[in-house]
Amino acid sequence: MISLYFHIPFCTKKCDYCHFYVIPDKPPFQALLIEGLSRDIALWQPQLAGKKLASIYFGGGTPSLLAPEAIFSLIESVRKIIHFNPDEIEITLEANPETLSIERMREYAAAGVNRVSIGIQSLDDRLLMKLGRTHHASTAIDAVNEVSQAGISNISIDLMYDIPGQTLATWLETLKLVEQLPITHLSLYNLTIEPHTVFFKYREALKKELPDAECSTLMYRQAVEILESYGLAQYEISAFSRNGKISIHNSGYWTGRPFIGFGPSAFSYWEGKRFRAVANLNHYVQALREGRSPIDFSEELEEEPHRRELLAIALRMRCGVDLTTFETVNGTLSATTQKSLSKLEEQGLLEKQGNVLRLTQQGILFYDTIAVELI
Repeated sequence: MISLYFHIPFCTKKCDYCHFYVIPDKPPFQALLIEGLSRDIALWQPQLAGKKLASIYFGGGTPSLLAPEAIFSLIESVRKIIHFNPDEIEITLEANPETLSIERMREYAAAGVNRVSIGIQSLDDRLLMKLGRTHHASTAIDAVNEVSQAGISNISIDLMYDIPGQTLATWLETLKLVEQLPITHLSLYNLTIEPHTVFFKYREALKKELPDAECSTLMYRQAVEILESYGLAQYEISAFSRNGKISIHNSGYWTGRPFIGFGPSAFSYWEGKRFRAVANLNHYVQALREGRSPIDFSEELEEEPHRRELLAIALRMRCGVDLTTFETVNGTLSATTQKSLSKLEEQGLLEKQGNVLRLTQQGILFYDTIAVELI
């Protein structure tokens, strides 16, 4: 099984996270990107032919700025190589609330999209402004309802905590509003201040506004409890689903499923290698026009470090890791790795039931400690 990821680097404005941006009324850029993506798919035909597809994911950027007919064209390009029924695999479109409407979503549904992931981040207007988002809480709520009314029932939203100025009370207000939303999935993130962002530039001043460690932990625990009371079961540290509607695509990342990324700066994981396409759109397309690979970074993972990394990531899943199955697929864990696991069990961060290893409640809160120990 494999997954495909399309990186659509379109935004309505310049931001610190994008390598490239366009205003949505500039069709030449869309045409250039579609040309590059189509050539990239064709370049992968020998490797993809005969494979079984698990998911297609349109991310970015803001993929919902890409015309529905372009989405359809890309799906059809894939179907020429990998035969699949679009109704039988997960096809996700990421979207920002301000780009959605019932009419637009009906067109995406007709193109083959059957799952939408909406970047809400918060349902507090004051905090949305701090995050630099261009939508309001009411816009986000309307967007979720409009996607549902358009006939797409598999809807995911992103929420963020640890935002500067956020309190436990305002966080609980956001969680309360979630109950009425017709969603099947929710991804929960805490804000991390990354280099080369506006937040990083003002990090010293922002530290005074960030929730402290105790409040942050309480926010997370309250979120898990409240979301599960809504029928959104936690199946991964940061992911919750209703009626078993897990993210098939993201689950592939956690379980080591191979994936191919198409588009500027898109990452891939294939045959034990990680690689990334060049970030500049013009350079990306020019390389493909010349029949060259657009890859500008590649690393082949060494066997034991790779195995430890796969294990660390798989432990994010709440079902845990069946060690017998893991070793059958990935190879035997070394004595050093076994020692690391025993140490983490002694610290109360991991627990073993039969042959299944999983995070304890404490381990969930201190997952970074586990990842550092294993990776």
